[in-house]
Amino acid sequence: MVRAKSWTLKKHFEGNPTNSNFEMKTVELPPLKNGEVLLEALFLTVDPYMRLAAKRLKEGDTLMGQQVARVVESKNSAFPTGTVVLASSGWTSHSISDGKELEKMPEAWPSTLPLSLMLGTLGMPGLTAYFGLLDICSAKSGETVLVNAAAGAVGSVVGQIAKIKGCKVVGAAGSDDKVAYLKKLGFDVAFNYKTIKSLEETLKKASPDGYDCYFDNVGGEFSNIVIPQMKKFGRIAICGAISTYNSTRPIPPGPSPEVIIYQELRMEGFLVSRWKNDHQKALNELMKWVSEGKIQYQEYVTEGFENMPAAFMGMLKGDNLGKTIVKA
Repeated sequence: MVRAKSWTLKKHFEGNPTNSNFEMKTVELPPLKNGEVLLEALFLTVDPYMRLAAKRLKEGDTLMGQQVARVVESKNSAFPTGTVVLASSGWTSHSISDGKELEKMPEAWPSTLPLSLMLGTLGMPGLTAYFGLLDICSAKSGETVLVNAAAGAVGSVVGQIAKIKGCKVVGAAGSDDKVAYLKKLGFDVAFNYKTIKSLEETLKKASPDGYDCYFDNVGGEFSNIVIPQMKKFGRIAICGAISTYNSTRPIPPGPSPEVIIYQELRMEGFLVSRWKNDHQKALNELMKWVSEGKIQYQEYVTEGFENMPAAFMGMLKGDNLGKTIVKA
């Protein structure tokens, strides 16, 4: 019998998550039925969306999320023992799957790349950046793109794809080390939003003519300052609003309708699942760019399944540079 460890939501979040919100439980998994496989987690992800999605869980439920896992026992010929898969098993060390929702590691996966990239640049965050920038923002050569949380899992890929497409890229991040990283990635302008005197003036200096595309991971007051600086027919992809997730105060009012109307701006929220049928094509392109060195990646790895809550809380505070990963 296999004993599976799982992190559960002990108590719903109020403000910043604390250790008291989480509880680790151990359960004994039943024998496999025909068509099932036993998975062992290798790498697990923590992502900002989990802070919002946890509202839909019941207390006692296992926290959601993807993991890179290995099949350690199989009664499913499509997934023999040893197969590496992407699974949505949540915060659990072992799980049983009927195989229907599993994704095999791409056959063309370069041996030089870590498997954990399936949770980052070559996974959901990379795809979010790809479709948000190219479909929602419709970024084109010669345009100016602004992205915040730019040193994170999504933002760093947004900026690099924008450079590949011939755009000028401005990125905001929360530390000097992150700003240095963005400049290494080729961002035209990068700044530490925590140390500047005026966000409005910094944005004007970075692009006096304004911004064609704004890829928003932060929301709140930051966006209220950005939106009046959008060019006519500017496009805004609303990917996240991490500045508001832990707030216990009312969310600040949004941008002036007058600006949106007279600048004829387009704002659109999105989930990457919208493009599910196009994921493989996009992944192939991302894989090519990574292999060619056109997209660089950074992983912030926490060792040990027992440290899942700490990794999650640190990610929400911005401790990470690049994609936060837990190595089981």
